[in-house]
Amino acid sequence: MLALELAAVTKFFGQRAALSRVSLSLPPGTALGLLGPNGAGKTTALRLILGHTAPNEGSIRLHGGNPFRAESRRGVGYLPERLVLPAHRTVVSFLRMHAGLAGLRGGALEEAVQAVAEQTGMAGRLGDLMGSLSKGLTQRVGFAQALMGSPRLLLLDEPTSGLDPIGMREARDWIAQAKATGCSVLVSSHLLSEIERICDSVVILHEGSVVASGPIDKIVLAGEELEDAFVRLVGGASAPGGEGAHGP
Repeated sequence: MLALELAAVTKFFGQRAALSRVSLSLPPGTALGLLGPNGAGKTTALRLILGHTAPNEGSIRLHGGNPFRAESRRGVGYLPERLVLPAHRTVVSFLRMHAGLAGLRGGALEEAVQAVAEQTGMAGRLGDLMGSLSKGLTQRVGFAQALMGSPRLLLLDEPTSGLDPIGMREARDWIAQAKATGCSVLVSSHLLSEIERICDSVVILHEGSVVASGPIDKIVLAGEELEDAFVRLVGGASAPGGEGAHGP
């Protein structure tokens, strides 16, 4: 069974099509990159997958089920691009809350909190108030809550945002570890270099439409290799290793 499938999904906001007939599929234990410049429709796609909004046309299957049904969303870990944490809560209380939401109780809950804290380098910061954390540490907490409960599917929106080079390398390791357990991963990013390092295949979105898709090492767009095609689409704003504007 596919972890995720979108079939000809279209989403309008007013008269504007944020997504137009987008199709993609994600087999178990693989990582798919959703790549595109600002305004391409990446975050809209994630909101649809999570059941935050409904498509106007097409269908979405999450573990074979309807994303609007809670049982279909069980086992899904999500890291949003703009992670807002309750400043007055400690890291440990926040992670305990997410462990509870993942269905963990008692000793299993405490073990899971400690495990993800150690994995993400937050074991020594569990007593810290989240309002005191740097952007990089906040992103580590975001990863920790997304990894809670050994999810079957990870949805990661700009996952390396705010991380230093060491943190970016560690984040790639966390994703690889999740894949090794059979977890499927969807990574949304405007950074081609990160998609190339993390993902097995890629879907390139531009103005809400799929302009290319396929294995990372074989994809060609209008006769151009992936790097040249993507740089042309974004006007040179996000060359590999470079910076570009964040956006949906």
